[in-house]
Amino acid sequence: MESTLAAPPSTPAAEVHYQPMVEARGIVKRFPGIIANDNVDLDVGRGSIHAVLGENGAGKSTLMNILSGLYRPDEGHIRLEGNSVSFSSPLEAIAAGVGMVHQHFMLVETATVAENVVLGDHALAFHLNLGRIRTRVQELSEASGLELDPDAFIWQLSVGEQQRVEIVKMLYRGARLLILDEPTAVLTPQESLQLFSQLRRMADSGKTVLFISHKLDEVLDLAHWITVMRGGQVVGHLRPQDTTKEELVRLMVGRQVLFDFAAKSLPQDDVRLALQDVKVHNDRGALAVQDVSLEVRHGEILGLAGVAGNGQRELAEAVTGLRSLAGGTIQVEGHELAGGNPRRFIDAGVAYIPQDRQRTGSSPNLSLLDNLALKDYRTAQPGWLLERKQQMQESRGLLETYEVVAASERAPARLLSGGNLQKLILARELSRRCGVLIAESPTRGLDIGAIEKVHEILLRQKAEGLAILLLSEDLDEIMALSDRIAVIYHGRIMGIMAAMEADINRIGFMMAGVQPEAEESA
Repeated sequence: MESTLAAPPSTPAAEVHYQPMVEARGIVKRFPGIIANDNVDLDVGRGSIHAVLGENGAGKSTLMNILSGLYRPDEGHIRLEGNSVSFSSPLEAIAAGVGMVHQHFMLVETATVAENVVLGDHALAFHLNLGRIRTRVQELSEASGLELDPDAFIWQLSVGEQQRVEIVKMLYRGARLLILDEPTAVLTPQESLQLFSQLRRMADSGKTVLFISHKLDEVLDLAHWITVMRGGQVVGHLRPQDTTKEELVRLMVGRQVLFDFAAKSLPQDDVRLALQDVKVHNDRGALAVQDVSLEVRHGEILGLAGVAGNGQRELAEAVTGLRSLAGGTIQVEGHELAGGNPRRFIDAGVAYIPQDRQRTGSSPNLSLLDNLALKDYRTAQPGWLLERKQQMQESRGLLETYEVVAASERAPARLLSGGNLQKLILARELSRRCGVLIAESPTRGLDIGAIEKVHEILLRQKAEGLAILLLSEDLDEIMALSDRIAVIYHGRIMGIMAAMEADINRIGFMMAGVQPEAEESA
């Protein structure tokens, strides 16, 4: 008997006739000490857009890795387009038409964008026509609304730009089943709508999309069906028009989560961080930040909105001393500091949450105890030896206060989940004397429960007088937390406005480089 999949709310008149693309039955995947997938069933219709929701650790990424050939299930079976499949590698999955954009990217850092896109493509001849490949990559990136330089090396790109390379790589290979993990995290609202339009066209043409996202509004708008996972099991399978954002969160987390945040603050006179005509070069020697002037005040969150790769990373590194200035000045509480000297910024009370918490924000092989002491070992005790007993007491207090879940304070940081690692970094940075916090994509890749906790910490610190510069590609996060919003495009500030007066469409156009007709002052 033929059934139908409900059409997305944006196209209520359309109907998608159900034909099975993916039929997964009884999927079990075990890792030491944990069952990541516990008897999971999943049905995905051909030509549908199917969202999979769940917190970090819910098992959704493991299930997607099984579908894409990275893992093999311990139990259960999968049928793809009616045929039983058992992939032993991602190469086999790609050959069968399954492509996945992973949350942790599968890219070669020393190769260019164009080289990464064609890497592993056995259809290519021994002699590569790089000119033709570059042109094709450029066409795909432009058609997708994802700006990429085919000649840029991966190590020179921001995290968001690397995600774009993964998306273009799957489009290049023409996957019939495309699995996307948080693809809109680095897009403007207008670019997100463009991507949604493309995904709908793909579905209309018979291709299938598995869409993994933490943005519930876009899931409700885009998906035909939504599967919710918690604790390795499927706890819900529903249509967008039959549910609400609150119900989805309750299914994901197992409890109610508050979406309302504290009232916005009015700007104060006490300027903690002042940038005047700041210029910064990127890794390729070009100006990534051009004549940026900003002020962040006592008890204020200034959100810096922009698509990844528009100078945010270079600016964050400049105002934390990790990158030298090419021009302009930076003042912290009235004292001018030179870029390229992180110790001076640390001593001046500048805390930093980098976007890459594994490589920049922590030392994965060191214990939680040692990670908490990374910025204090020079001043904590006199002499060459650390007072471990005192350090242990302080660390346990911080882990409890910031609700970091770990087996022991002596466990290596690499064993922490993304949310717990981020809370560990927050505990280290905010336990020191600081008046300024640079928070760079502080919730990227976290689940809803962890995001709620990080936001709660930031708002509490703001209420205690901390000046916070929040750099994020998540416009929802910027709108929810900021008192004022600045928009950056190609290293220049397009405008600054009070968050209470901000319009998401206007911000979106500014993020795309369109100057508003009448700029508000703030």
